[in-house]
Amino acid sequence: MDITQEASVAEFQHQARQLFADIRARGKHPILVGGSGLYVRAALDKLEFPGTDSAVRTRLEQEAAQQGIGVLRTRLAQVDPDSAARVHDERRVIRALEVFEVTGRPFSAFMPVREYVSPAIQIGLDMNRKRLHERLYRRVVNMAELGLLDEVRTLEQHGLREGKTASRAIGYAQFLKVLDVQSTDPDSALSATYTLHDAIEDTTTATRQFARRQITWFRGDDRVHWFDAESKNLLSQALEAVHQASQGCKGPKHA
Repeated sequence: MDITQEASVAEFQHQARQLFADIRARGKHPILVGGSGLYVRAALDKLEFPGTDSAVRTRLEQEAAQQGIGVLRTRLAQVDPDSAARVHDERRVIRALEVFEVTGRPFSAFMPVREYVSPAIQIGLDMNRKRLHERLYRRVVNMAELGLLDEVRTLEQHGLREGKTASRAIGYAQFLKVLDVQSTDPDSALSATYTLHDAIEDTTTATRQFARRQITWFRGDDRVHWFDAESKNLLSQALEAVHQASQGCKGPKHA
């Protein structure tokens, strides 16, 4: 998708299922890797999404800009406490409120019991929290060393700031702040108020927070088969779980 387009879980569901069908038609098994728990569930589960109302969404976005997202979070907690406890970023808070205003029902009411739309197996990788944080930090540093700032600078020229989804993506949002400071006067003392180091640290923090939400989401799904990410037998264990699932056996959920 273009960086100026806004991501939609409903559109992702449609595209993912089209790809699944195409892959299966070629006699292959689709593999989905990721990611946002809701997007994964949208692709795999029997899940329908309520319609949208651009006027309502625009008004809520304006309220968030003028009053702060905290006001909308408080409102969401009053009308849909389940969603308020689960969604954190501004875009999803606004979407949950939009659904409530349009349908009169909380967004959480549209989340049915977990049931695959087609047979599937989910595999989760477990890792020591300290090791996970170390790897997340190294990943962000590697992204910076490989030219993330230059990438953001190039994408900015192609409309990155206009993209409501892309401009808020972890990494892009933080490195855009570096460009904001540099654009004032690269040689002034102001350029030191938000440095590349700050962007790396903030991106790492945001990534850890996202990883924590991922863990919470997928731990809440008892269909996930968990394996030690650093086990020497990881591949054979995962393949055995896939084989058992294909044979209709549930197999162990932890290894």
